[in-house]
This record gives sequence, C-alpha cells and structure tokens, in this order.
Amino acid sequence: MTALAIDIGGTKIAAALVDGNSLEHRTQVLTPQTSAEDAWHATAELITATLAAGAVEAVGISSAGPVDLGAGAISPVNIGVWRDFPIVARVVELTGLPVRLGGDGLCMALGEHRYGAGRGAQFVLGMVVSTGIGGGLVLDGMPYDGRTGNAGHVGHTVIELDGQRCPCGGRGCVETVASGPSMTRWARAQGWAGADARELAADVERDDPIAVAAFRRGATAVAAMIASTAAVCDLDLVVIGGGVAKAGPVLFDPLRAALADYAGLTFLHDLRVVSAELGSDAGLIGAGVLAIS
Repeated sequence: MTALAIDIGGTKIAAALVDGNSLEHRTQVLTPQTSAEDAWHATAELITATLAAGAVEAVGISSAGPVDLGAGAISPVNIGVWRDFPIVARVVELTGLPVRLGGDGLCMALGEHRYGAGRGAQFVLGMVVSTGIGGGLVLDGMPYDGRTGNAGHVGHTVIELDGQRCPCGGRGCVETVASGPSMTRWARAQGWAGADARELAADVERDDPIAVAAFRRGATAVAAMIASTAAVCDLDLVVIGGGVAKAGPVLFDPLRAALADYAGLTFLHDLRVVSAELGSDAGLIGAGVLAIS
C-alpha cells in the first residue's frame, strides 16, 4: 500500500510516495514564514506535484509540534505563521483521502521501529538531539500519541530544579542543557572560541577540555532524562538521531556511562541506546507507516 507522506518542519517541508521503507518522488521546499496561507500554498503545491507521480491510498503527516490531534491542527514552534492551523482538514479537502497526523518525534520513532534501528523492539523511545530535542514513543509495538498527540516531548523533561528558563516556558528542561546550541553557549561561557556544535564535537576529538566537558554535561543530562522516561514507560530501546547524535562516540560514550549510573532499577539494566539508521528520511517513512496503520 502506497501512502503520501508529508514532513513539516521549520526549515523545510518535504513530501514523498512511501511504500514500506521505499521513498519515491521525494521533493521539498523551504518553509515560507511570511503568512499562514503562503505556507499552505507551498505545501499544497508540493502535495499536488507528488500525487501526480503515482496513486496513493492514504496520507500521513509528520509535523513539528505542538499538534492537536482532536482538532487536526498544528502550531509548530518553529513556524510562527501557523497557530492552530487546520492541516488535516486542508489536506483532506485537497486530496479527498484519509489523513493521519502525528508529531515529528512520534513519526521518527515509528519509522525507526518499523524499518530502522528499532526493529524487533516493542517499547521504544525515538529521539532527536539537534537544534532542539524531540521524541516519540512506541509502546507495545504501537505508536503512543497521548491525550493531545504530544506524548514523547522528552526535550522538556526537567533535569535541573533551578535550571534556566526554556523557550517552552518551563525551567530546567533537558533541552536547555543538551541541545546543540545549549552546549555551544555553555562552552563559550567557559572560554571556548568555536562557532557551533559541529565544531564543538570536532574539538572533543582533539581533547579540548572545554569541549569534552560540554559534551559530557549534555550527555549526562540526556542520560538522566532517558533513565526517568525508561522507568516510567519500561522501555527496552532508545534510538537517537539528529545533528548532535552524528557526533557518534563523542555523545554516546559519555551518555552510556552516565546512564549506567542513573538507571539503577534492575529492569533497566538491559536498556539499550543506539544510533538511528534512517537519517532525515525517518519522519517521512514514519508518516507513511502512520497513514496505513
């Protein structure tokens, strides 16, 4: 069964025909930030062009959050012109097809669970560590949306009681410590002179003490969050993707060491943390899975 998958993000909006883990006719456009209708017009053109490439039976949408499944609406933090935008109704009107909406973290987790690093696991947290930290849950083999569709927002798990204010409005969220920009800001405050998280990771490889400390601090925060989420959801696997995760052992080695210290309960001792396999296609593949599930 072929689905039309749409992946909505603050930088780009992508679409493809998805059959299993096979993507065909993948196209994308830069996300317009000028008005709600400009953003919709670009999305509609993308959908129309992709539908012209082949027959589909359903549509799946992966969107940056928050989402509102009950209303079929999205209010992506990084797309300021869309607030309570009725994306599901618009896509149904345009295509005449059944449409399923999911948060981008959920779709990433679902794609990795079905076709990526999460194959064979039943209780999975999929997460992205990049400019922000997002996530989604697959529990007992099924995508878990939560009450509103926003379950799995692990980037806003509180790990510092008196921590910094987060853009979400809370305080002490893991995103304020472990996102790429947060690690970079902390390193600069300690005297590091680099520009971004990519340079920071490269300096870890060169044993720069500030860079090493910044990544260890971020990895420890992620480990604390994982231990807490795993204890609540009884996870067996965590799959991590995103730009910061591409640093590989620079992130994963201190993360696993810290997790061994935090995950003290016996049922957490066999919890595995692995790198994502599907890269930037995970959201589209997950949206395709969501459309036909």
